[in-house]
Amino acid sequence: MTTTDVPAPGDFVHPAVFYGSDEEYLALLVPFITDGLAQGHPVAAAVPGARLRLLRGALGAAADEVLLLDMEVEGRNPGRIIPGVLRRFADAHPHSHVRIVGEPIWAGRTRTEYPACAQHEALINHAFAGRDVTIACPYDTTALAEHVLSDALVTHPLVWGATRRFGSDHYAPGTVVERYNLPVTPTADTRGLSVTTTAEVRDARRFATAEAHRHGLPAERTANLALITTELVTNSLRHTDAGCRLTLWRDADHLVCTVEDTGRLTDPLAGRHPVGSDRQGGRGLLVVNHLADLVRTHTGPHGTTVHAFVRFAP
Repeated sequence: MTTTDVPAPGDFVHPAVFYGSDEEYLALLVPFITDGLAQGHPVAAAVPGARLRLLRGALGAAADEVLLLDMEVEGRNPGRIIPGVLRRFADAHPHSHVRIVGEPIWAGRTRTEYPACAQHEALINHAFAGRDVTIACPYDTTALAEHVLSDALVTHPLVWGATRRFGSDHYAPGTVVERYNLPVTPTADTRGLSVTTTAEVRDARRFATAEAHRHGLPAERTANLALITTELVTNSLRHTDAGCRLTLWRDADHLVCTVEDTGRLTDPLAGRHPVGSDRQGGRGLLVVNHLADLVRTHTGPHGTTVHAFVRFAP
């Protein structure tokens, strides 16, 4: 690791926190939280439900001073975490150093979810470059696969362990973004529709709604799917000349809306810039990230494919 990889005081600090037990979890994170409170820093913790209860109990009365969020709810879709959790909290405190505990990867994450999780961890570095923020990301060394822990060394410039803290010699977040730029293979039971003009957006919405009814998606989830379809199709028509291909298919507990076009995403944080930012593009993808339970994007030599997953049970 070079000296340029080590954050200077006042710059963004992004450690992976490796723990192997509840005791190590609390020993590493409670002082991080309470020291921040003692210095007057705003502090938030977005972690899975069981960890949230553990932290709340260990913090005691100090828990009332911390924004505590269930990451299994707030961050079910990893694409929602930067704008809806991290930036939302940090941007609310622009004149103070901010401390956040963010645990987006836990043992219950599926193989389908993990590529988006790993890319999220890599993109945090880009989203907060130059910001006076510390985001500590816990990793359970006893429950997570070896490749997940290895990826953490690539997406985080620093590592905090139970006995020492050190800089990662493997830090290269861009390689993780590329490594998990993977296609998603639809099931055999797919139905599709080509959309080439704005006049056909309504047809695309009706098609998505009909497919949702065919698969038995609940009404509220169907409304979300219809809006996701509208945003993705409209986005394709706005940024490409050849239109797009819309496909609906079922993947286990999800109904998936897939939109493929000839465009290429040039902004790695597209769909992750929060409302109110000065970015003009990406608003449609931001809506999709907010509504979907998972978003996987694959950019290949011939264009971009976005897969938006909507769970049958919220």
